[in-house]
Amino acid sequence: MSKRVLVILGHPSAHSFCSALSDCYVASATSAGHEVRVLRLGALRFDPVLHEGYRQVQPLEPDLLNAQADITWAEHLVLVFPIWWGGVPALLKGFLDRVLLPGFAFKYQKGNPFPAKLLTGRTAHLLVTMDTPPWYYKWVYRMPGLNQIRKTTLAFCGIKPLATLTFGPLLDSTPAKRQTWLQHARALALR
Repeated sequence: MSKRVLVILGHPSAHSFCSALSDCYVASATSAGHEVRVLRLGALRFDPVLHEGYRQVQPLEPDLLNAQADITWAEHLVLVFPIWWGGVPALLKGFLDRVLLPGFAFKYQKGNPFPAKLLTGRTAHLLVTMDTPPWYYKWVYRMPGLNQIRKTTLAFCGIKPLATLTFGPLLDSTPAKRQTWLQHARALALR
């Protein structure tokens, strides 16, 4: 069954391994008959700082309005990003802060500490690179960046994370290893 897929590249560089993972996922999903759109955050023009929090409306730039339209359109999201300092890059965090706003991604409810989830019915895949061995990131660091994205961002808004692939350590990885990782991204797009 064909899906509407939005791939969000959260690495600021178009020449990164994350970009290569994104390209492989897009090619595989497209060849499988899915309708695919891509957001390359490094190419968007927006202020990643939510200056006043939710106390004051900060008008969205045209690229962010288009991003919200793409998220609304999508049935399935794919986030491709590196883990830096245990978490997501500032560009991706700023994008999420600015785009997943009350009234769009969730809605506060009077008398209820838990907001309504406004993006339900969507699923997600995460493709994540790191220089730390993934087992160490999981068992020693307890995956703070992945927990943040999966639980307190996507699930908070109603998006169900289905699979997370971690690739690492990227530092000193061989071309053969990277080809294997790219094949994993291609295979995930076919699920």
